[in-house]
Amino acid sequence: MVTELVLDQVSVRFALPGATVAAVSDVSLRLRPGQCLALVGESGCGKTVLASALLGFLPGNAQVSGSATLSDEHGPTLDLLTATDRQLATTVRGRRIGLVPQSPASHLTPVRTARAQLEEVVRALRPTEANPRERADSVAARAGLTPQDLDHYPHELSGGMAQRVATALALVGEPWLLIADEPTTGLDRHLVDGLLDEFRRLVADGHAVLLITHDLAAAQRVADRIAVMYAGQLIEIGPPDSVLDDPGHPYTRGLGRSLPDRGFTPVPGMPPLLTDLPPGCSFAPRCDHVAPDCARRPVLTTDTEHAVACHRPC
Repeated sequence: MVTELVLDQVSVRFALPGATVAAVSDVSLRLRPGQCLALVGESGCGKTVLASALLGFLPGNAQVSGSATLSDEHGPTLDLLTATDRQLATTVRGRRIGLVPQSPASHLTPVRTARAQLEEVVRALRPTEANPRERADSVAARAGLTPQDLDHYPHELSGGMAQRVATALALVGEPWLLIADEPTTGLDRHLVDGLLDEFRRLVADGHAVLLITHDLAAAQRVADRIAVMYAGQLIEIGPPDSVLDDPGHPYTRGLGRSLPDRGFTPVPGMPPLLTDLPPGCSFAPRCDHVAPDCARRPVLTTDTEHAVACHRPC
């Protein structure tokens, strides 16, 4: 059996009174062990919504279509979008897919030490483990923590320490896929470097990492491929150097120019409202290459090494 996660035309809509939010539209991706895929784009483009859909964390007003097939030797082949919450809780979350959440300190129980929470997850995910404390120390070490670090309460942890605890929690069940949602936000550069090194070690050990980030420098350093999202759609995907140094989409080119070492020039204009997307190319209102054929929605073909959804690529 091939171990992989295959997304095919995944869309997420949120039904609101008098409006529909098109949060994710027709996203297709494939991820296998030994790969790191970075998902980048402005806030609100659908990155976190997509990850939440894979783990069954969407609210009740979400309408999901397409498929997200998870296959490996650790459990039944599942379409994550149609699986029950019980299936996800008992066979997927923490076991086959681990999550490092955004703002990890807010996900830790404030009245329990990091050790107590880590050992509890060990007992839940690895009930046959003879020594939960030893296992907790081992996983913590992989995340850059000492045994003494685990004796602190969440309010005693720095942002970097809380991030490492969250990473350790995600690794307890040895999932082959790790989803890291904005893991570098608020961290000093040396902590970012250490976290990225850990992600690369995981990839080298046969894990897969889906990195959701605003940090293009981090994405370029750690990822095997970068996928760019705009207004809920994938608009470009390919090797990091190709996507960031020789982008095909005007939006990706603008993202590159916004980096501090490349002029620090923001992309002009604002993203469209997801309740009122323009017809055709959603980037057209901000694009300096717009033409009549942009009234048709461009299609991203993901069967090429560097794919671009643009009628008039750079």
